[in-house]
Amino acid sequence: MLKTMIQFKRLDHILVSIPEQATAAARQFYSEILGLREIPGNHPGGAIWFEIADIQLHLREETGGNWSLRHPAFEVDNLDEARQELARKGVEISYSSVIEGRDRFFIRDPFGNRIEFIQYE
Repeated sequence: MLKTMIQFKRLDHILVSIPEQATAAARQFYSEILGLREIPGNHPGGAIWFEIADIQLHLREETGGNWSLRHPAFEVDNLDEARQELARKGVEISYSSVIEGRDRFFIRDPFGNRIEFIQYE
């Protein structure tokens, strides 16, 4: 087994790219649909920051885009309630392979970024 020299403490933040001119739509989705608290401030590159438990989600406009499988995974306390709330708000839910010991589903934000919601059994 390979031993790492870096002792990671926790995930601090995730940066997700959004299309140019999409900051207002991102703010609406992440604050109103997902219910995240925005961290006010004049952040680098015009980014908007949100708080999720003890990590931060940063969103910043960039040119280009893709339909990637890259994603942040957000652990939640009640996956069924999260699924029902998102479905009620018209968010499309998708599923992937089954992983023992956890239940999960995926959504995409309005810009194609994939987001995983997970609950450990």
